[in-house]
Amino acid sequence: MKPNYRRCVSCKKLAPKEDFLRVIRLKKSSTIRLDEGEGRSAYICPQTECFQIARKKNKLSRSLKTHVSPEIYQALWQRLKNYSSKK
Repeated sequence: MKPNYRRCVSCKKLAPKEDFLRVIRLKKSSTIRLDEGEGRSAYICPQTECFQIARKKNKLSRSLKTHVSPEIYQALWQRLKNYSSKK
C-alpha cells in the first residue's frame, strides 16, 4: 500500500505522515489536540528549527484557522524532546 504523504507547515518538507507530529483542530469546535481526533490537521517536522519557526510565525494557527494556545506549544515541545531522545 502506498504511504500517505503530508507537508510540514514550517519547512514545507514532503514525507510520509508517520514522520511528523500531528496537531488537530477537532470537528465542529476550536479545541486543539495532539495526535488524536478527527478534524483539520497540521503536520510539523520533529525538529527544533521547524518548531521555532512555526511558533514565531504563527504557522499552526494559520493552518488550523484557530488560535493555538501556549499550552499546546508547550505540549508539542515536550513531544519534540521525547521524539529526539528516542533516536
